[in-house]
Amino acid sequence: MFHKEYLDLVLVPSGLLLMFGYHLFLLYRYLNLPHTTVYGFENNDKKAWVQKVLQMEKRDYALTVLGSNTSAATFLASVSLTLSSLIGAWIANNSNIFQSGLIYGDTRPSTMSIKYISLLICFILAFSCFVQSARSFIHADYLVSVVDSNMPVEYVELAVIRGGEFWSLGLRALYFAINLLLWFFGPIPMFVTSVVMVLLFRYLDNNTASLHRLRSSPEEKGACPMSSSRKTCSG
Repeated sequence: MFHKEYLDLVLVPSGLLLMFGYHLFLLYRYLNLPHTTVYGFENNDKKAWVQKVLQMEKRDYALTVLGSNTSAATFLASVSLTLSSLIGAWIANNSNIFQSGLIYGDTRPSTMSIKYISLLICFILAFSCFVQSARSFIHADYLVSVVDSNMPVEYVELAVIRGGEFWSLGLRALYFAINLLLWFFGPIPMFVTSVVMVLLFRYLDNNTASLHRLRSSPEEKGACPMSSSRKTCSG
């Protein structure tokens, strides 16, 4: 005899496998074929932005851009931490809201505990990623604010790109959290959301535009990468 609890054993692992499988495929493309992903396209633009900024004497607008990214990462980190605290309080109160007979799926206390813990893990991961993103952007802020320095451009590029990577990981953790949140309403909404998300990500993560060709960096021309004094570089 078929029981509705069996749906959780089939649809939930299938939905998670679909999500993890797609992101492993995306990671492979990002590491080996970055120009085919939107993240590789954005990283190429960030490199061009960093090289242009470091050639300018006034970098106020660049610090404003990095400050905005830091504020956004800090805000989402606070949101993730707040949601984690709410879920922890919800677990402590042993709420029975999602154990209603209207939900077609497994609503046993053990399964509900797995749902709460899985959702809590996603929010904690999102919080950690956003904190690391803010850390990287703050580090890039320090590097950009130093005008007279012979520090390589790659240091600033690495800090900015790493901040963007942690930002993207934090967002993906939130997307997984949304997926797991719908599991509380049954395995069918969770599986349907997994399929819709993968199709949407497949469209959004794909890049067909040609990459901008970066000009040679100042250090390749024999100039100081982060120095505003041309006499010093030419001397």
